[in-house]
Amino acid sequence: MQAPINLPKAPGWVGEFKAFISRGNVVDLAVGVIIGVAFTAIVGSLVKDIINPIIGVIIGGVDFSNIFFSLDGKKFANLADAQKAGAPTVNVGVFINAVIQFLIVAFVIFWVVKMISRLTAKAKAEEAAAAAAPSASEVLLTEIRDILKQKA
Repeated sequence: MQAPINLPKAPGWVGEFKAFISRGNVVDLAVGVIIGVAFTAIVGSLVKDIINPIIGVIIGGVDFSNIFFSLDGKKFANLADAQKAGAPTVNVGVFINAVIQFLIVAFVIFWVVKMISRLTAKAKAEEAAAAAAPSASEVLLTEIRDILKQKA
């Protein structure tokens, strides 16, 4: 029979980490981050493919993604050409897209939080109402007590 292998003792933080990672909040946070990334991709497409072209048409055919300044002084037809040439650029249009995207995400999150707050407040009000009203067993016990008092 072989001698047992003596593994080094795990540091104390390993147990704490296992407890931390297995808590429900961490899993909920991970799911929220994954959904947030997917939602951001949807909002990014909404901004880039729908909102910005509409705004561009309204203000005279401007494509936000091609609003940039080349820092080396050279002129380029669009941002892709400047990046292909390796020119240093200040990408104002890309920044505008990011700001619009942030505002949309912030607006949606505002309404989601507002809706969740209403649902939570409604649930708390229902709990308070249920706690204020005596349960069926309490009512029955009260009636039995009152009958016993009358007989005594």
